[in-house]
Amino acid sequence: MKQLKRAGAMLLCMIFAICMLMPMGARAEEEGTQGTKVLNQITLSVGDEQKTPVYKAGEKAELKINVLNKGNMDAQNVTIAPVISSTDEWPFDMEQLNYEQSLGTIPSGSKMTATWGGGDDKLTVRSDVTGKSYKLTFRLTYDDGEKLYETDRYVFVKTEAKKNTSGSENTDKGEGGSQSGGPTDKGDGGNTGKDQTNSGGADGSVPSSGGDVYDGGIYNSDPVPTGGGSSGSGDGSVPRVIVTGFDTDPGTVKAGSNFKLVIHLKNTSKKTAVKNMLFDLQAPASGTDEAAEAPAFLPVSGSSSIYLEGIPADGTKDISIDLNSRADLIQKPYSITMTMKYEDGNATQFEGESSLAIPVTQEARFEFSEIKIMPDTVAVYEEANITCSLYNLGRVKMYNVKAKFEGDAIEGEEQFIGNLESGATGTVDSIVTAVAESYEESNCKLVLTYEDDSGKEYSVEQPFTMTVTAEMEPAEMEMMTDIPEETGSPAGPVIAIIAVVAVAAAVVTVVVLKRRKKRIQSSEEEELFDEVERFTEDERRQP
Repeated sequence: MKQLKRAGAMLLCMIFAICMLMPMGARAEEEGTQGTKVLNQITLSVGDEQKTPVYKAGEKAELKINVLNKGNMDAQNVTIAPVISSTDEWPFDMEQLNYEQSLGTIPSGSKMTATWGGGDDKLTVRSDVTGKSYKLTFRLTYDDGEKLYETDRYVFVKTEAKKNTSGSENTDKGEGGSQSGGPTDKGDGGNTGKDQTNSGGADGSVPSSGGDVYDGGIYNSDPVPTGGGSSGSGDGSVPRVIVTGFDTDPGTVKAGSNFKLVIHLKNTSKKTAVKNMLFDLQAPASGTDEAAEAPAFLPVSGSSSIYLEGIPADGTKDISIDLNSRADLIQKPYSITMTMKYEDGNATQFEGESSLAIPVTQEARFEFSEIKIMPDTVAVYEEANITCSLYNLGRVKMYNVKAKFEGDAIEGEEQFIGNLESGATGTVDSIVTAVAESYEESNCKLVLTYEDDSGKEYSVEQPFTMTVTAEMEPAEMEMMTDIPEETGSPAGPVIAIIAVVAVAAAVVTVVVLKRRKKRIQSSEEEELFDEVERFTEDERRQP
């Protein structure tokens, strides 16, 4: 009985010791894990990493892919190979069956460059590329000496289609619901207010405009006596009334809007006053073919005549009229002819004529097609190709058009589209890199900037949503070569503890069974001895 108790006590001590050792083993394993270096990330970039390369149809080129080891230990036996499931996904002629390259070991925090088409063995860009961006997928394999990793990464490159005989490029017109953009004035260019004034010389000459379409022109003709009173003034001179300049309010006349025209007049005669003056303004027919007979400007009140009582000798006066410009006018100066009738002090009647050139501007009007993102969901540090079309629906040319995709979750380059004629379509095709997780609505925006004829800059923003998930981890694979058994792994202590417990249980069981068997045998022997003793005693008692 004492031995059984002693065995039970031993078992309890062993179990207690095991329980004490388990936290220590877990802590030791945790410390070992924290101190273990892990190879967990390989990323790609293309070209010089500052600008997405552009490959022109039919030209010879080289493709450089940078492989960056972002893990905290060296990547060994690195290989990279393009994944080409269809020739349409590869912008180069297929001149080889195997494009795999071996990069050897890439130290932690370092990068190596895989080059296809280097030296004299250049790649040939396919002649049928359409000018779109191509997504190039590459399969990477590497190991850390113990584990084998395999992952797919991709980059984007741009292409440029062959130019046709007219010199334009083949572009794809976008699809989807259009979204109109309203410009925001960012510049100080353009003439406003008094800057729109154009003065003629005292002799009625037309000032030089220097070729600027925004400089209004003035022409004054010589007055002609038409009868009445004596011939000319008392000293024989002819009183001449000229237009010295004009202003518009607002300073910039926009097609389809009302404006006030203020005309500055001067009586050039030093001695003779003029009176009973009547002016009539007529705009020549202009505009589109469908409305060629309509004047460019029409009086708001319906009357084009202005009456002025008179102008003293060597004096000046202003007249004004409210006009409306036609909405379909193209952006250029439009002339107004002003006839004038007046009398001198002897009631002699004169007639004259002046012409004014009023610049008219058209506001840019454009729309975006649906913004397309490929792939629609990306992980941090991955790239995405964002495209859309820009339709110039206005009557004016858009100059120096540029586009950029911005947002807290993405980074990208600014794309220069160039000049966009009225009715033309421009393509926005940009590569962005995801830099942070984001699931919010309208978390990104397309920023479009352009200039008008005068160099004034405008900007418009178009919001959109892009989903960016957490950084992806590479998949672990079994090594093909013999790998030594891992030491310090979590399974080691657990297996050892289970084995100790099993052995201890087996020992206790054996001891208990042996003691029980011995006890049973001892009891049977005692009973047999008692029976023999009783039997002997009974024999003795018989006579």
